[in-house]
Amino acid sequence: GADVAQRALDTYGYSGLIMARGSADEYSSWFYYPDTLLTLGSFAIALFAGGPLIARELESGTAQLAWTQSVSPARWLAAKLAVPAAFIVLGTCLLSAVYRQLWSAHSNLLIAGIGPRSLYFSLGPATVAAPLLGLALGVLVGLAVRRTLPALAFGGFAYFLVYAFRGNHWPFQGRYQQPELHSRSWAITSGGAKIQDPGCYDDKACIAQHDIVRFSREYLPSSDYWPRQLLETGVLLALTALAVALAFGVLRRRAAGGARRPGCPGGSPGPCCGCTARR
Repeated sequence: GADVAQRALDTYGYSGLIMARGSADEYSSWFYYPDTLLTLGSFAIALFAGGPLIARELESGTAQLAWTQSVSPARWLAAKLAVPAAFIVLGTCLLSAVYRQLWSAHSNLLIAGIGPRSLYFSLGPATVAAPLLGLALGVLVGLAVRRTLPALAFGGFAYFLVYAFRGNHWPFQGRYQQPELHSRSWAITSGGAKIQDPGCYDDKACIAQHDIVRFSREYLPSSDYWPRQLLETGVLLALTALAVALAFGVLRRRAAGGARRPGCPGGSPGPCCGCTARR
């Protein structure tokens, strides 16, 4: 797909990509797949590293046992947040950087429309902040429900709401709310001079008349990119901080409740609690 699309662009310009629609569409599909995998990977990490792991340790009593040792509840939760957060930041930053290079090298083969616009505005710091919010929401849900499967379900639903909200509300990168991404096309003559694309389409006589040997094209940077990215990142990080603060608040209440009931660390019901209650 990429070779055919590149030959079509070199020979006939952007009109060649339009005429070679099947090959260009195939290339575009392959081009967008890594972005989809990045989104799904971030979702999976945020979902499974958040609520289910927290809820499983609370459900099994592992967390409560750790709290009776040398680890305080706050330090336990901080560690549970720090490790997956570090993997999320490192992984999404690396993938975003690689994909940004791919965009710089081959975005000229993408047919204009919603796809390139959505991809261009989705690669940035907000791509890192979104799964961090998913992780924080998952941890908050896990502390609240303290059951593995409900935490998985509610955490997934919470992250889905975040993803849906990002896709349909300004300043988030909604597909139909993003500014148009402009492009520039030109032709190169046999003497190496750059001229405006004359729009010959597949008319070889027109191409020969203008002494054109190949065409080129590029997407132009958008002045809206950084304002939108920084605003969205700020909103996502603020919501992440709020979710983390709520999670520590829930944990403190759980730990305080457990401390008031001897033999029931973290306030989680267990066999010893049943014996205390029956007495």
